[in-house]
Amino acid sequence: MNTEATIEKEHANTTASARPVRRIVTGENAQGKSIFVSDGPAPNHTTDPGTPLAQVVWATGEAAAPGPDPAPAGRAFGFHSRRGSLLRVVDFPPDEAYEPAELARFLDEHGVRDTGDARHFWFHKTQSLDYAIVLEGEIHALMDEGETLMRAGDILIQRATNHSWANRSGKSCRMAFVLLDLEPGGKV
Repeated sequence: MNTEATIEKEHANTTASARPVRRIVTGENAQGKSIFVSDGPAPNHTTDPGTPLAQVVWATGEAAAPGPDPAPAGRAFGFHSRRGSLLRVVDFPPDEAYEPAELARFLDEHGVRDTGDARHFWFHKTQSLDYAIVLEGEIHALMDEGETLMRAGDILIQRATNHSWANRSGKSCRMAFVLLDLEPGGKV
């Protein structure tokens, strides 16, 4: 069975919010010709009580694992990689599926939670430039002032600002994030 069929079979056997991400990695052979090094489900799946399923597909910088796979199964990642980048796919369940206290604990562990008078439980801020891409579904991007509804194909450029994600749709929303580390005080 080819990789595409394997991924589709896994999709059929899982819920929409737990579908694996197909990761295809390229490289070069001994003759310098480009090749496919691997093709299959991304091995890194992180779940923490009260948080959405997140799959880190690739990492560079300090968070990257040593060796040929920078995002292997079981590797824990923070919100971004110091001096590098992360590619993460997140399946956000509807807001009513969250236990806000567990999410607050998770955000506190990473030192990113807005501890002020945040108007939504997901408010956080990281020292990163994030390209947030809606792949499936819809989600509201919230700023301290204002919000906008994002649908599949929409891209938000999150420039180290306080923000939140509110899924009011009643269905899962899949997003891809490219998170680029910023030096404190760096331009975004």
